[in-house]
Amino acid sequence: MNYQAFAKLYDSLMEEAPYDQWIQFVKACSEKADFTGVSILDIGCGTGELLVRLHQEGANVTGVDLSAEMLAVASKKCEQAGFHPILIEQSMTQLEGLDSFDIVTVFCDSLNYLETEKEVQDTFSSIYQRLKDGGLLLFDVHSIQKIEEGFIGQTFAEDADEIAYIWTSFAGVYPSSVEHELSFFVRDEDDGRYVKVEELHKQRTFPIEQYKEWLIAAGFEIVTITADFTTSLPTEESERIFFYARKKNRGF
Repeated sequence: MNYQAFAKLYDSLMEEAPYDQWIQFVKACSEKADFTGVSILDIGCGTGELLVRLHQEGANVTGVDLSAEMLAVASKKCEQAGFHPILIEQSMTQLEGLDSFDIVTVFCDSLNYLETEKEVQDTFSSIYQRLKDGGLLLFDVHSIQKIEEGFIGQTFAEDADEIAYIWTSFAGVYPSSVEHELSFFVRDEDDGRYVKVEELHKQRTFPIEQYKEWLIAAGFEIVTITADFTTSLPTEESERIFFYARKKNRGF
């Protein structure tokens, strides 16, 4: 399947994703009405939806993603929006060839695709190196409750005109991890036939205290930890945990 078809698949699944709420979270943490002149690195940028919105708010944006296909879609989408950001295919665990940024974002549970403790630690250290002194790291992760009760053992399905899917989730090999088996049926634009696409996505999360420990060890100070796009502290029922951390200034 070419990347245009894959983009249609991804963006269809993410059609109701709360992009505007992520933007509001960044605004609230940065205490800025807009991002004019602010440099932002979006890790796990996917097809570029957040890049476009951040650019429209005045930010100087850069995107990183492991998927060349996603970045190709993001490049086209940003071009259609009238700008040409730097887009780099690489792992978040080892960010190289980048400038320093005012803000780094890792949203839409992108961090949950890291399976080991070391990968998360390496990512925090790598982001620390890419932030200016006092720069902000903003990210969200699935809660343990979401992984263990909201996903594991669940099956989700949808049947629309252009796409249908079956999504089944199983317990992963690590604690608080899940494997998502997805089967998509996507209509080919050329001949109208449905093409089956299968994917396996693995995600893992960790206790909030563990994320805090790793952030502090990497050199961050934690400003707030909230849940589910609110200003409230996480509870046992929370599904998405938001972290707002700041790189400590050198010498402090």
